[in-house]
Amino acid sequence: MRTPTDDSVFETHLPLQGRRQGKVRDVYDLPPDSNGPRLLLVASDRISAFDVVMPTPIPGKGRLLTSIASGWFELLRKQNLVKDHVLSTELPAISGIDESLRHSLQSRTMTCRAAHVVPIECVARGYLAGSGWAEYQTSGTVCGVKLPPGLQQCDRLPTPIFSPATKAVEGHDENISFERAGEIVGADLMRRLRELTLNIYSIAAQYALERGVILADTKFEFGFALDRNGSTTNELMLVDEVLTPDSSRYWPLANFEPGRDQPSFDKQFLRNWLLKLVQSGSWDKTPPGPEVPSEIVAGTVARYEEALQKLFGK
Repeated sequence: MRTPTDDSVFETHLPLQGRRQGKVRDVYDLPPDSNGPRLLLVASDRISAFDVVMPTPIPGKGRLLTSIASGWFELLRKQNLVKDHVLSTELPAISGIDESLRHSLQSRTMTCRAAHVVPIECVARGYLAGSGWAEYQTSGTVCGVKLPPGLQQCDRLPTPIFSPATKAVEGHDENISFERAGEIVGADLMRRLRELTLNIYSIAAQYALERGVILADTKFEFGFALDRNGSTTNELMLVDEVLTPDSSRYWPLANFEPGRDQPSFDKQFLRNWLLKLVQSGSWDKTPPGPEVPSEIVAGTVARYEEALQKLFGK
């Protein structure tokens, strides 16, 4: 669905099999190649907050997300920590779509290897923010990890924390203990995912810091590649998006000051506006989300654009 005024893409309905729709991405099946099944991921201009998709698109957001994720995938490949699922960011040939639709899809698609996704969100937290700050104020812990007393909001943690969460099909993901995650998918796999998550976070956080950006926290997803018969292999991959402002908390280093909320390069700008609606009783964090005014749309786009420019000079 494209509006004539801003060329935004709220959702797609391509002549491909197996369409499913996430909060931001539309996913389709592509014909398999020599390695196995493939998927087409289309980054729409939808935006979600508090696990609710807003009815207003953020024009160009899908392209910005794809550019940021592509930059990170390229950088992380050079580290040889783990494979990823991306085969190409070029739009594949799709019969039955016109030039106008091809134009709207350009720079917002990734062709990927299909995977059996591990049903655990892998979160790395390097700073005391969000739900972690709320928990610390109550119990002195973050995701059950005991921290020193006297820390301020947005303080850097002594060491980054790994906090797994269940992947909810609908509603909110739920933070769980490392032990519970191991019961769900296996203790050996969770130890491997914890090491990978913290290593990737450390590399990304240092890269961002050198470019004037603090990566406060982020989440990753992993999966096992499928073979030509569609069976699960032992080949672990980094999947979905990676280190985008949708899945990460980014702050400008120049304005960093613990003890308060930080300005951000992510959708916290939208969340803050929504929280004012919640406080006034205008919205209760349940669907449907409210229409987003033009100034909040523009401010959100500007923050995603600045994140891309600072991180990858684009």
